[in-house]
Amino acid sequence: MDKIAVLIPCYNEEKTIEKVVKDWKTELPEAVIYVYDNNSNDKTAELAQNVGAIVRHEYAQGKGNVIRRMFREIDAECYIMVDGDDTYPAEYGRKMANLVLEKNADMVVGDRLSSTYFNENKRPFHNFGNTLVRASVNRLFHTDIRDIMTGYRAFSFLFVKSFPVLSKGFEIETEMTIHGVEKNMRIENVVIEYRDRPSGSESKLNTYSDGFKVLKTIGRLYKNYRPFGFFGRISTVLMLVSMGLLIPEILHDIQVGKVKHPFIFVSSGILIFTSIVSFFSGAVLSTLVEKERQAYEFRLQMIEKMKSEIE
Repeated sequence: MDKIAVLIPCYNEEKTIEKVVKDWKTELPEAVIYVYDNNSNDKTAELAQNVGAIVRHEYAQGKGNVIRRMFREIDAECYIMVDGDDTYPAEYGRKMANLVLEKNADMVVGDRLSSTYFNENKRPFHNFGNTLVRASVNRLFHTDIRDIMTGYRAFSFLFVKSFPVLSKGFEIETEMTIHGVEKNMRIENVVIEYRDRPSGSESKLNTYSDGFKVLKTIGRLYKNYRPFGFFGRISTVLMLVSMGLLIPEILHDIQVGKVKHPFIFVSSGILIFTSIVSFFSGAVLSTLVEKERQAYEFRLQMIEKMKSEIE
């Protein structure tokens, strides 16, 4: 088992990968540097290997697929995940690793948004998207994570081996954050300096399509982790709409002495019935989620035992 493993997912990063690997070798000379190439059509893999990184390949396209492969294949006491585009300085790595190794943090978030991100990043809709995602997650999950989509993180063995990677693309960071919050993992925040990509290096994240996928992931995970909140909100909206239709119609029919619009009563009845079904669906599902949390705690004990056996 490695003491510290630096994980670098890469797709066409030949302009920066050499510097990134060298920086991490300088900052954490005891760490093992893994570069996972994701079907690059440039010299990323060759250049990374030339400067001493262990290069492996993931042929299913997408950052989530690469992270899944990394987490399955590598055993380490501390994992540091960082992008290969040289936007995250390596000098914060030691502090982040120490929080995992000495303070028992399960995930350390490299917080860009509290420092230089909004000045350095030249894509205004990326700035808006990061702010929207942060506000959505913190509001829905009642937490205060300062940077939801950062690609600079440190993890414990327990987190990595208990995290079910479901996302295929850039939604992976959001999924990691929500998993950590929902599973009561110990999360620490380290404010980092962010620098924009160097000239000639292009972001692989599409502002609109990937942004939509991230928001969709938030909704999906909110439904899965907080079903009573999700279906309870639907139930409340349906009930309010039905009452908004029904009450004025009842008052009007009392005044005129006859039922003028019977279809409103039928529609309101359907909405009320659907609202009740949604409410109890959330209640039943929340019980199942609670039982899954209990089972998860037992799985953590098995992972701890597995770690002892590997060591």
